[in-house]
Amino acid sequence: MITILGLLAGALTTISFIPQVMKTWKFKETKDISLLMYIIFFTGILLWFSYGILIDNTPIIVANGVSLVLVFIVLSLKIRYG
Repeated sequence: MITILGLLAGALTTISFIPQVMKTWKFKETKDISLLMYIIFFTGILLWFSYGILIDNTPIIVANGVSLVLVFIVLSLKIRYG
């Protein structure tokens, strides 16, 4: 039950990035997105992902692994379209 709770919490926080990814991808407009914030956030998620691997915690690994991909997409688009 605890793992399910963790997976649900991770899923909800992770999918919250999807609208930003879709909007950024569609309009290729990133002027309102803070590059520094996304760099810091990406680093934090990478550390959480690493932590999840080290403690072998599936919800942390899955949620942060998917979040890494989504945040990386936005970060890449921000760098590309400035």
